[in-house]
Amino acid sequence: MGRLAQTDGLTDIQREILATVREFVDKEIIPVATGLEHRDEYPTDIVEGLKELGLFGLMIPEEYGGLGESLLTYALCVEEIARGWMSVSGIVNTHFIVAYMLKQHGTQEQKDHFLPRMATGEVRGAFSMSEPGLGSDVSAITSKGVRDGEDYVLNGQKMWLTNGGSSTLVAVLCRTDEGHPEGTAPHKSMTTFLIEKEPGFGQVKPGLTIPGKIDKMGYKGVDTTELIMDGLRIPGNRVLGGVTGRGFYQMMDGVEVGRVNVAARGCGVAQRAFELGVSYAQQRHTFGKPIAQHQAIQFKLAEMGTKVEAAHAMMVNAARKKDSGHRNDLEAGMAKYLASEYCKEVVEDAFRIHGGYGFSKEYEIERLYREAPMLLIGEGTAEIQKMIIGRRLLEEYRLQG
Repeated sequence: MGRLAQTDGLTDIQREILATVREFVDKEIIPVATGLEHRDEYPTDIVEGLKELGLFGLMIPEEYGGLGESLLTYALCVEEIARGWMSVSGIVNTHFIVAYMLKQHGTQEQKDHFLPRMATGEVRGAFSMSEPGLGSDVSAITSKGVRDGEDYVLNGQKMWLTNGGSSTLVAVLCRTDEGHPEGTAPHKSMTTFLIEKEPGFGQVKPGLTIPGKIDKMGYKGVDTTELIMDGLRIPGNRVLGGVTGRGFYQMMDGVEVGRVNVAARGCGVAQRAFELGVSYAQQRHTFGKPIAQHQAIQFKLAEMGTKVEAAHAMMVNAARKKDSGHRNDLEAGMAKYLASEYCKEVVEDAFRIHGGYGFSKEYEIERLYREAPMLLIGEGTAEIQKMIIGRRLLEEYRLQG
């Protein structure tokens, strides 16, 4: 383990968890990741191993069978997993966001029903906000839930659903107009519905279709799908929190911790790219010496190492801020923005260090080069992060008088 991206002030339990996860990544993920990724194959054995480690219940309270750990512990585990293969961290992240939303906003019945089985990985979570025509503009969603007796009937099409096929519980954001007069702000007429389903593709229950995997440039292995609701009937007790109109706030709370997770993924991928670059630079010889002894390469390594360290520090700060009970949207936005941009730059520099071999599918850096761009758009684009950061800074530094 190198000197970069170390975290001070961890407890013995946190260090033990991280050491266990790192060992699992080195032995069970890194050796097989590139092969699975090139085949776009779901990492079933890896997921089963993570279940055994208890990772699906890492932040679920102990009373529900989880480990009750902090966001910091979770983020550092995600960093390690993404260092092995970013797709695996995506499988865990969507599950974690739904579990977090249930813990924070669910009714007691919803917590009792879902959280113990989510802690073991028996129930696997996914969440869905985006739609084909709206991208980052969540307030423009058109999927709708209409009350019908004791139930709700859902109609609409969702997009970019990570774990869409493999999940058994999906938190879906829909518009519900009941009790909201004409002219109500769009974000106050949204509701999160908890949809239980069978894993798989096609019609997975009456009124619900998961068409199939979207073919992507990178971020393979994990299934990214659409979700189509056509007269999908959901019981009234599966409205998250039991009250309509709170969905936007619930989802934004989930995404806030999700942004710390994306920052952690960026840190992990950047670490791996640095490891590959610094290793290759010491093995490859040109003009009679290892390329690591050329100043041009040393400059690249210096910049890469500094970016890895800076991104890690910001990610840790954002996680600790949330754990302390404070609002962290500014810090999470900054960490996500910086870590994803730096990740792209560090990966590209490692790619350049590899020269022509970086273009070969035999070398791991080729995979990282295709994976890094997802972080620039996942959980809110870089441009959205900058809007959030700018608005929050103006709030903090508002002129008086």
